[in-house]
Amino acid sequence: MRIGPYTLKNNLLLAPMAGITDLPYRHLCREQGAGLAVSEMITSNSALWASPKSVRRMNFAGEPGPISVQIVGSDPNNMAQAARINIDLGADIIDINMGCPAKKLCRVAAGAALLQDEERVKRILHAVVSAVDAPVTLKIRTGWDQNNRNGVQIARIAEESGVQALTVHGRTRACGFSGSAEYDTIREIKQAISIPVIANGDINTPEIAKKVLAKTGVDGIMIGRAARGRPWIFREMQHYLDTGEVLPNPSLEWISGLILKHLQELYDFYGKAQGIRIARKHLAWYSRGLVGAAEFRTEINKTSTTQEQQALVKGYYYKLTANKELAA
Repeated sequence: MRIGPYTLKNNLLLAPMAGITDLPYRHLCREQGAGLAVSEMITSNSALWASPKSVRRMNFAGEPGPISVQIVGSDPNNMAQAARINIDLGADIIDINMGCPAKKLCRVAAGAALLQDEERVKRILHAVVSAVDAPVTLKIRTGWDQNNRNGVQIARIAEESGVQALTVHGRTRACGFSGSAEYDTIREIKQAISIPVIANGDINTPEIAKKVLAKTGVDGIMIGRAARGRPWIFREMQHYLDTGEVLPNPSLEWISGLILKHLQELYDFYGKAQGIRIARKHLAWYSRGLVGAAEFRTEINKTSTTQEQQALVKGYYYKLTANKELAA
């Protein structure tokens, strides 16, 4: 799959997710097979760029390319400026957020709210594409609500504006994350334009990934919530698409090693105190569905040092492994 001049190693992409797809997690998912990992959204409001959160989000040090950075906002000039700044900081691809359903964005006419104003969409896309000598991509939903499903029109505007790839989350803004993804609508959008189209929404197994590719005819798949606590899903999907074989689940020992590596990267990136806090949600996702997960999370939430956190992870997964061997 290609985006502008960049040939990705595959067509499996990590979705931008606020508070999740930070630099350590993008590293991890790329190592586990993602062909591209899009950053957390970065505001186009330059007054906020000096905040610790924005500074970290605009840090791409050591990240393998191509580096895709998502920007969000409603003012064309501000969006163009944000695109230029992030290219100067090392981004290779600029992704524009017109799909986030969060109220705090929609209240200021950003994110998915932009789908209600096609003229503003045109102005923003033209401003950003004109501002940078780099590929610009766009992420949208199928529309604002069931009575205003204009994904095909937005897709045509994007192509005419010079956008080089389009990701479609198969729900309207009103749907949030409920209901089923509209793969029929995604197929209509794919058939309406010639630039690469990437499907997003409810793709949480290798088998579903293959079905969605076949049903919609899209060029790629974007994985969001299904990658939380399971970054190796990209490796599993790629193997299945290549061979038709389902990989066995990774061993608990292997998972424990991956988690400990992830924790260390979080401590190094955020500092120990904040890294410990951020690690807690990832550890909850990693342990989801496992025996004793609730008790494990309770203990993890009490930890105040990296050593305690690492020791609990080692102990928990050691006990799971021992119990599994005894049961066998």
